This record gives sequence, structure tokens and C-alpha cells, in this order.
Amino acid sequence: MEHDLYQTLPLVALAGFVATGLFIAVRPSATKAKGLWLVPAALASLFLAWSLYVVSKEGLLAFWPEHTRNAWGNQIWFDLLLSAGSAFSLLAPRARAAGMRPVPWFIFIVCTGSIGLLAMLARYMFVAEREEGSAPAPLSRGVQG
Repeated sequence: MEHDLYQTLPLVALAGFVATGLFIAVRPSATKAKGLWLVPAALASLFLAWSLYVVSKEGLLAFWPEHTRNAWGNQIWFDLLLSAGSAFSLLAPRARAAGMRPVPWFIFIVCTGSIGLLAMLARYMFVAEREEGSAPAPLSRGVQG
């Protein structure tokens, strides 16, 4: 049963990632909807629950041997760091402008990875929605291409 779960969950996550990415890529940038901050908040909560399960089963630092075992483990670690660093670099100036303090959020991201990043994104979107009275401007504002 567990083996099936470990084989299935990555495919479910990939399908969700592709569907979300395509939705974001093709939707009009002027589309605004209230409560979109709930999406990254829910994802952070779900991933936190999964992470707590994994930590209870495998231990707090069991991820490290996976990243130091071979070249693929290193590759995945580098990819995670580059992705999180890129996302934080794009989000931090907007968060700061919205009154958030990036340093505590960065520490949270270092300690929890995507959980912290999704929580920061949810908080930014919530604050921006509250300040503007509508959903925040897309993160790609001002970027062409």
C-alpha cells in the first residue's frame, strides 16, 4: 500500500503542477478574484501535514542523506535551492512594499522550504488584497515575455 502511495503521489503532484501552470500561463493578467490567497495557504497547510507525517515516520533530518547520496540527490538539492531562491527574490520586494518583513520569512523558508514560501505568498496576497480591495497585481507585473 505504501509503495503504491509513493508511486502515485508524485504523479498527482505533477498533474496539479502542470494544470496550475497552464492555467496561470493562459489566463488574462487582468483577471482578479477575491480570496486567491487561500490557494497557497491551503497548499502550505497540506504540505505541512504531509511533512509532519514524513518527519514522524523518517525523522527530522532524514532528507539530508537523500541529497548527499549521489549526483541526482545533489541535483535535486540544487534545484530546490535555486527555485526557492528565485521565488523569494521575486516575492521579497513586493512583500516589503506591502509592509511585510522579508528576513523572518526568509528564515522560515530556510527551515521549511516550500511550506514557508507558500505561506509567505499567501500572506502577501492577503495583505495586497486587503489594501487594494481586490486581488493583488500579478507577480509578473511589468515583465514582458
